[in-house]
Amino acid sequence: MTVPTWDEYMAPSLKVLSDGEVHRTRQIVEAAADLLGLTDEERQILIPSGQEQYRNRGNWALSYLSRVGAADRPARGHYRITDVGRKLLADHPDGITEKHLRALSGDPNAPHTWKAFPTTTPQAEAATEEESVLDPEEQIASGVARINDDIAGQLLTRILALEPVFFEQAVLELLMAMGYGGAEGTATRTQLSSDGGIDGIIDQDALGLSRIYVQAKRYGADNTVGREAIQAFVGALAGNQANQGVFITTSRFARTAIDYADSVATRVILIDGERLTRLMIRYGVGVQVKRRIEIVEIDEDFFE
Repeated sequence: MTVPTWDEYMAPSLKVLSDGEVHRTRQIVEAAADLLGLTDEERQILIPSGQEQYRNRGNWALSYLSRVGAADRPARGHYRITDVGRKLLADHPDGITEKHLRALSGDPNAPHTWKAFPTTTPQAEAATEEESVLDPEEQIASGVARINDDIAGQLLTRILALEPVFFEQAVLELLMAMGYGGAEGTATRTQLSSDGGIDGIIDQDALGLSRIYVQAKRYGADNTVGREAIQAFVGALAGNQANQGVFITTSRFARTAIDYADSVATRVILIDGERLTRLMIRYGVGVQVKRRIEIVEIDEDFFE
C-alpha cells in the first residue's frame, strides 16, 4: 500500500483553498484526501501517537504552506490562500515538492525557515539511509530537533505578526521563566513614551537592589542590529546607573555589535532570534507540550 506523503498533500490543499474562502484545517485535510483518492483503509492507518496518518501529513503540509506565505491563518485552525499560493499552484498544478517551496525563499539556507524540512518524506514507517545508521533513541532525538526547528520558525512568525509591546512582554516572561527575578522578584515593562531605550526592568529581589535592564527589538530576518544600537543601549544603562543589561532581537547582530558588547565594562548579553526561540522552547514560553514519550529499558534488578 502506497499512501500519499506529506508534500503530496500541498497541491490538493491549495486547490481546496483556491475558492478564496477561509477553511478549517480539518475540512481542508479531508477534502485534500478526497482529491488524492484515499481509501477508507488508508484513512484508518495510525501513527504511533494514535492520530490518523493522513491527518498528520495533511497538517504538516498546511504548516509549511503557511510558513512560505502560500496560505495565511486569519484565525487559529483556519487557512486562506494567498497570491503566493495561487501562483505556486498555477506553476505546479500536478504536485508541489520541497524544492518548489525552497525556491520561494531565494535563500534555501535562511535561518528558521528551511532547516526543519526533512531531507526525505517523513514517513514514520520508512527508514531513510541516514536513519539506518542511527539507533532508535538517536532517531527520536533527530525527530524532536526537527520539530523544534519548525516551531522556532513559527514562533518568530507569530512574534513578527503582533505589536512590539507583545514582544517586549514576551521577553520579560521568558527571562522570568529562566529564573531571573528569583522567588520574589518582578518584571516591569516600561512606558513607551519614557523608556529612554529601556523596554523592561527585572528586579531580582523583593527590594529591587539588583536589577536587569532589557531592550527588545522586533526586526525582520533581513535586518541586522549594528554597533550603534548597542552603543545606545549601553548609554541608556549608564543613564540608569546600571551595570548589566540584556538586548534581545528577533533578527541577528552584526559582528561589530558583538565585538562592542564584549569590549565595554558594562555587562551586556546579546540574544538573537535563533537563540531566543531556542530559549522559548526550552523554558516553555509560547509553547506547550503536545506529547511525552517514555523510553524504557530492562530493569536488571528485577531479574537478579
